[in-house]
Amino acid sequence: MPDITSHGLRYSIRVRRAAHDGSSRGEVLPRDPGRGWPEINGRLFPVARMGPMRWPVPEIATLADLAAHLDLHLSELEWLADVRGLERSVPAEKLRNYSYRWIPRDRGLPRLLEMPKRRLKEVQRRVLREIVDPIPPHPDAHGFRRGHSALTNARRHTGAGLVIGFDLEDFFASVTGGRVYGIFRGAGYPETVAHRLTALSTNVVSRDAWHELPEPERADLIAKRHRLGRRLATPHLPQGAPTSPALANLAAFGLDRRLSALALATGVTYSRYADDLSFSGGRQLAARAAPFRRLVEEIVEDEGFRLNRRKSWLTSRAGRQAVTGVVVNAHPNLARVEYDRLRATLHDAALHGPEYANRTGVADFRAHLLGRIAWAGSLNPARRHKLDRLFGQITWPS
Repeated sequence: MPDITSHGLRYSIRVRRAAHDGSSRGEVLPRDPGRGWPEINGRLFPVARMGPMRWPVPEIATLADLAAHLDLHLSELEWLADVRGLERSVPAEKLRNYSYRWIPRDRGLPRLLEMPKRRLKEVQRRVLREIVDPIPPHPDAHGFRRGHSALTNARRHTGAGLVIGFDLEDFFASVTGGRVYGIFRGAGYPETVAHRLTALSTNVVSRDAWHELPEPERADLIAKRHRLGRRLATPHLPQGAPTSPALANLAAFGLDRRLSALALATGVTYSRYADDLSFSGGRQLAARAAPFRRLVEEIVEDEGFRLNRRKSWLTSRAGRQAVTGVVVNAHPNLARVEYDRLRATLHDAALHGPEYANRTGVADFRAHLLGRIAWAGSLNPARRHKLDRLFGQITWPS
């Protein structure tokens, strides 16, 4: 009874050799077409099981288990997962799982928001909370994780002689479905389950939504538009899905590990906040800034990402050093121009009313101002009292 091993599963079968194959145990037998093909006397079917579980994720071994875990029927799971990529070509908007909106930017291409519709968004939140969150990102990643923020990221670079910053191009769209599948497989999920979790977390953009982006005139943006189109036409992390930030962090684990090792070897401090890479150091970094930047670019491209060269920068202590919007020359602080702009907005709102001051049409202007005040106060508590006093002078409509 020979054993056959496939994908880590062992099958045992018993066969009767047919005479028409011409041999049996080294003896030549006469051909007998009447005996037909080998006869299988018994079958052993594999049982799906979780692989090694390095993190405390729930055990989900089959598609039926996954549907039950997410409170879905199997047909609902197949519809929301969209393994066949029908989102790309379906003509009716109501049949899509996502809605789309292009957000203009001062420089560069507009940003595409891929917003999952209500049912898919609920499922993605459960996947995030119960399956993705238990998997830890790299310690040097400060974005999209509890206990970390733009402030904790900036603090690592306070008082450095030199700060170098880089920006990753199309960070979410650069994370392919294959990378996401590898994350779920690494968590221990069988192939079929990992495929569905990947499909629930990734998207291919509707052709109709893509055609809404006009062809740019600048040569560098034409090339960038082409790269973005290729990324959006294949499974990728959609910017707007609850699962995307955390999965992007996990997909960048290898990048963080290699850049952290480079920083350690060169006496430099490294951190990443979403698509912002920050390095800081002293004289040694200043003396080797150019070759260091080339090494960073090589590692980034080797890990499947691309630097946005228009957004890389280098500042010494003589200039204003800012990391993720926080000035870090001496201690974390809000840039003076940002503080003055906020104070002027509060003054306008107190003098002329909040509707006059809300020139950009923010939906919840009161919450917007409170958030900006809280952020400024967390960076410089001495300014908090002045900003609170100005806010208290605003008369809000009942």
